[in-house]
Amino acid sequence: MKNKIKNTYMEKPKVNNTDVKNEQDAVPETEEVKETAAAEEETKAEDKCKKDKKSDAKKLKAEIEELKKALEAEKVRAEEATDKYLRVVAEYDNFRKRSQKEKDAVYGDAVADTVKGIIPIIDNLQYAQKYQDGDREKFAEGVELILSKVPETLEKMNIKMFGEAGEQFNPEIHNAVFHMEDETLGENVIAEVLQCGYMHGDKVIRYAMVKVAN
Repeated sequence: MKNKIKNTYMEKPKVNNTDVKNEQDAVPETEEVKETAAAEEETKAEDKCKKDKKSDAKKLKAEIEELKKALEAEKVRAEEATDKYLRVVAEYDNFRKRSQKEKDAVYGDAVADTVKGIIPIIDNLQYAQKYQDGDREKFAEGVELILSKVPETLEKMNIKMFGEAGEQFNPEIHNAVFHMEDETLGENVIAEVLQCGYMHGDKVIRYAMVKVAN
């Protein structure tokens, strides 16, 4: 009996068509999953971006509101400062007008008082004028009377006449217009008064014009 020859060739494995088909179907499913995941990630990113933008917009809006409040507060302070400045200006203007009015009143009173003091002198001059072409003696008496009342009138206004011959020359109140030699007088002594000086308190109104000896 002949021995059967053993088939040494390996049998080809049977291919399961169902598995192949499943693998082929799995490829597009995997790609679809990836695409879906990518889409979801993109959606999440977009959502996050929207949320971030919304949050930034909210913060920006809050900052704008704060700036508006700060601006309004500064506006109020500026208006208050302007109002205060205008009040100060108005008060200063009123003070200046009052001061000027008071100054004018004081000046007017001073002028009136001065004129009151001069009026009697004017009356005496007018009286003496009546005798300038007639009785010379009465005219001279009238002029002398007028001159005698002048110092008294000036003193009432706190005005003093100064400058007499024989006084020591004082450059602070005397104005020397001539110098002369006179052995009978001392050095820098007033020899003659050409014009009397006038002083109000300590203020010189007019320097005495004098002739100084030696």
